[in-house]
Amino acid sequence: MIGWILLAVIAVLVIAVIGIYNGLVQSKIKVDNAWSQIDVQLQRRFDLIPNFIETVKGYMNHEKETFEKIAALRTSWANTQSVSEKADLDNQLSTALKTIMAVSENYPELKANQNFSDLSEELRNTENKISFSRQFYNDTVTMYNTKLQVFPSNIIAGMFNFKDRDLFKAESDEARKNVKVDFSSNS
Repeated sequence: MIGWILLAVIAVLVIAVIGIYNGLVQSKIKVDNAWSQIDVQLQRRFDLIPNFIETVKGYMNHEKETFEKIAALRTSWANTQSVSEKADLDNQLSTALKTIMAVSENYPELKANQNFSDLSEELRNTENKISFSRQFYNDTVTMYNTKLQVFPSNIIAGMFNFKDRDLFKAESDEARKNVKVDFSSNS
């Protein structure tokens, strides 16, 4: 009789460990999927940028430094792997795009250009998708990281070497500032 009870307890523990492990694996896969959604949207934005830049270049000759920075960021994108590196590039790109959008307000003929208008709308839509994807990713990472911290899944996570994931922190101190545009050199 005691043997059966002991066997039942062991079976319940094994089933619990398998259930917790599978839950951790599923959460990890959801985090990877959420990250890939961000990655897809960020890549979409980088793919839109060359056409956007070409449209804007003719009107904004004095923004050459911003255009070069965007080109360098686009090149760096292919070499980044980590969430923090991509978040940093995203911050820098967002700042550069905000500058271009703010400067474009000074060029009515640019704002009236249909190609500029269409590309601006595409970029705005992509920015909204990126924002949503970031939020979804961070929610998914938070749920996953919570599972790694709470009992008893923290024991199983430690046994199978599950690691915390970084949140996507796209807001830097620079990104929080308003874009400063100086037209005084345009006289």
